[in-house]
Amino acid sequence: MELPFSRALAPSIPLDEAPDLRSLPVRRHVVSHPFIERLRAAVPFDFFAVTGLDFDGYRFGSGHSIDTDVPPAFLDAYYGDDLLKTDPFVIASMHTNKVVIEEEVYAKTPPPQRLQYLARTFGVLNRTLFPIRRGEVGFGAVTFSRATPFSSEEIEFLGEVAETTHRVLTRPIMERFSAQTLKLIEGEITCLKFASLGKTTDEIAAVSGYTPDTVNSYMKTAIRKLKAENRVHAIAEAIRRGLVT
Repeated sequence: MELPFSRALAPSIPLDEAPDLRSLPVRRHVVSHPFIERLRAAVPFDFFAVTGLDFDGYRFGSGHSIDTDVPPAFLDAYYGDDLLKTDPFVIASMHTNKVVIEEEVYAKTPPPQRLQYLARTFGVLNRTLFPIRRGEVGFGAVTFSRATPFSSEEIEFLGEVAETTHRVLTRPIMERFSAQTLKLIEGEITCLKFASLGKTTDEIAAVSGYTPDTVNSYMKTAIRKLKAENRVHAIAEAIRRGLVT
């Protein structure tokens, strides 16, 4: 079944044909997405951006994973001029776990004139960013932009749905590449799937054909690769990353 997100992306090759994560464009222009349109009906906004993946090298601030409807010409100029390194809004976002409001940041640190020009030209104004975290690790962010500032009530609502927004937009990529990127092998995924159903080591061995020792070995390596603390934590991480459903 074709996912709505796959229709929303405009990559150089289809998502299901990409051999690895590096094959996808860094910046993926979202023309239309059902979830985003429903969200936009609740709180009007001009543009959105979902950035970062919970993979090493793809986290927020790296500029290596962006799904957005911001005009491509704005992004080309923004990254072409290397503004990511001098944008006070982004710099402030890297050092907090709270909502970041552009107007408040600029009141303390004015933006470069080039960024001001681009923002006015393309209407990317009043950015409001919500960090996405896993424990102490900030790996992603969701940003909304509008010509008029968001009210406190709108910011509160967007904050409530930010994590869901990030998960919905990145789910197809996570499901497609989590196992590959984390280097999980088939046996480890199989054991995680059965463990997520509440099966014990002996029960997993019975349905998978592996020996109990092999099941325990696969679970241990899966826990390590997922950087989990124990089996329960590994199952939760596997579900969150789309490895098991």
